[in-house]
Amino acid sequence: MKNGPLSSDPTHRVEAIAEVASGGGFFGNWRSPKGAPSLPEVHGSIAIPKGGSFFRRLLAFLGPGYLVAVGYMDPGNWATDIGGGALYNYQLLSVVLISSLMAMFLQSLSAKLGLVTGRDLAQACRDAYSHRTSVVLWISAEIGIAACDVAEVIGAAIALRLLFGIPPIVGVLVTSLDVLIVLALQHRGFRIIEIFVVTLIATMMAIFTAELYYSHPDWAGVARGFVPSTAILRDHEMLYIGLGILGATVMPHNLYLHSSIVQTRKIGTTYAEIKEAVRHAYIDSSIALSLAFFVNAAILVVAAAAFFRTGHHEVAGDGGISRAYQLLTPVLGASLATPLFAIALLASGQNSTLTGTLAGQIVLEGFLHVKMKPWLRRMVSRMIAIVPAVIAVAIAGEPGLDKLLVFSQVVLSIQLSFAVIPLIQFTSDPRKMDAFTNGLFTRVLGWTVAGVIAVLNAYLVFTTLFPAKS
Repeated sequence: MKNGPLSSDPTHRVEAIAEVASGGGFFGNWRSPKGAPSLPEVHGSIAIPKGGSFFRRLLAFLGPGYLVAVGYMDPGNWATDIGGGALYNYQLLSVVLISSLMAMFLQSLSAKLGLVTGRDLAQACRDAYSHRTSVVLWISAEIGIAACDVAEVIGAAIALRLLFGIPPIVGVLVTSLDVLIVLALQHRGFRIIEIFVVTLIATMMAIFTAELYYSHPDWAGVARGFVPSTAILRDHEMLYIGLGILGATVMPHNLYLHSSIVQTRKIGTTYAEIKEAVRHAYIDSSIALSLAFFVNAAILVVAAAAFFRTGHHEVAGDGGISRAYQLLTPVLGASLATPLFAIALLASGQNSTLTGTLAGQIVLEGFLHVKMKPWLRRMVSRMIAIVPAVIAVAIAGEPGLDKLLVFSQVVLSIQLSFAVIPLIQFTSDPRKMDAFTNGLFTRVLGWTVAGVIAVLNAYLVFTTLFPAKS
């Protein structure tokens, strides 16, 4: 079958999709039947029941969205949300909301790409672009993962210090051993990893529900905070934190991750079965990212209620997370607020480093097509990300950890375009997606989102290099 636009005949579409799912296909060189699948050791390892109710089949598909969602509530989110709430009250809740909606939209495209083409985003880039372009995109992806890891290991290290007095650099090294957890859990099946992650997410949600209760926020002010304001474009510091929230929420490595882990489900080969899998993936990620939105919004609301309202704006500066930890009990008058905060931070950091390790393997294998034993691939991908994190922590020292957290999220935001543009391009190409090609509205929305991300980041860089004179 030749590579190119396909007939609109429904029978032809069913046969074409079935051929793709079985390893050959109408993508030609786009999908090589000889190419290794994404995360080969767990690819298609979770069966989807052929019969039963819609909810029984949906339950079998739930899971990948939660692994993606942990990246949207990692310690980088904590730093940006706490800083935004302490400095600007509830104003940046609109950024949290818009970022979360962008995340839901982009993650749905990522899942669709993986399910329809059988390629993760890294593999798709390598197949579609020149070697030079692929190398640039690989480097960009590694920078994004490294920036994300800086946030994750710092957050977990801060939590270990707050709870047990462990020095930050030791905490970073301890946290880096999460690769061993991934190897141990994955050996027992991918579902075990998903259950572990969901348990940690549930822990964070329960804790922040309690923190909201303790903080007694101004709910009318919270509602007003969800209404977008142009003030963010006039205040460079607010824009900086806002873009940090965007980078912490719509993280580039999650687009690579989601396009891969949806393929852990053993879906059917007909058009109808793949369509059902895509619909289930949408539901899965939408529910999971709604929970992540709740956690992000709750962090910012608690920070605003506890610190902006009482004049503790210094929480947004050096040692912000540690300072927030110290102030929660005296400010809120609840003795449980402080230890719960640290436990949630530790859960957040460990959860995110675990999924970051998976993303590192996907990017390394997808772009470079490396062939190593699974344990060695994980160690190499982890070291690529963790070494810069250790160096950054050693240079910044304990007083600069929170500024480093926010900076890492801005770096993530700048890297976003390098993942978002290929994703929209691929899912809008009928030669690759056939019946699942993005419609006109989705294409317009996708390119609008990509444009907004690119313009805001360009504006941030310009105003940083050439600040306005007062």
